[in-house]
Amino acid sequence: MHRRTLDRLLSLAGLALAALLIVAGSLLTWAHYFVSDQVHSQLAAQQIYFPAKGSPATAGAAFAPMRQYAGQQLTTGAQAETYADHFIAVHLREIGGGKTYAQLSAQAQVNPTDTKLAAAVDTMFKGETLKGLLNEAYAFSVFGQIAFYATIGLGLAGLVVLGALIFEIIDARRSQDVVAAVEQPVPTAAIR
Repeated sequence: MHRRTLDRLLSLAGLALAALLIVAGSLLTWAHYFVSDQVHSQLAAQQIYFPAKGSPATAGAAFAPMRQYAGQQLTTGAQAETYADHFIAVHLREIGGGKTYAQLSAQAQVNPTDTKLAAAVDTMFKGETLKGLLNEAYAFSVFGQIAFYATIGLGLAGLVVLGALIFEIIDARRSQDVVAAVEQPVPTAAIR
């Protein structure tokens, strides 16, 4: 294979790879912004607010992570995780006496006339559902962040590929100039 043919093939491959990286990076950028917008808008619509600073609702060591968001509206994945795992979960442990919804539900099935237990099961179900939904919002926000970091990585990789492509084009032209200079016949007068 001639050097010129190889240079053209490598240039085309580099161009195709750069185009692929740009398209993938664009899709990941869109995914990041889409997920971030959905998490924010869905959480904001719920109108959940963290208890105000100094509130007795967040007194105690179990609620310490809640205090950093005192008085704020819950609109981010990180806030959703904190609210779910350090507010709702704490209350659910208190309501259920350390038992899960499934354990309490099993007890309620054995004791169908126990209205206090039935009420606890109902509260646990609602609380576990809300906790799960908030943790799902957190998980999606993490997916959005991963897409953002992948976008940066693909952008850097695209720049490297484009740099290598530009270098290859310059090197191919330089090689052609050298080959052309070597192939030119030397005048016989210059040999004497």
